[in-house]
Amino acid sequence: MKIQEIRKIAKHWGIDTRIGRSKQDLIWDIQVREGNSPCFHTREECENNCLWKSDCIKVRH
Repeated sequence: MKIQEIRKIAKHWGIDTRIGRSKQDLIWDIQVREGNSPCFHTREECENNCLWKSDCIKVRH
């Protein structure tokens, strides 16, 4: 997912989207706001059908 799309989702959740915040930081904040564990890029396998799964797992392999 492109950073612009991630910023749009983050803004929806009221998350700080200033320039300089990493994609990973934004996704972690979104995951927390959604009530999930901030797991982006922290696991070898995804446990569910996460919105970020394709970006997260793709980077790992």
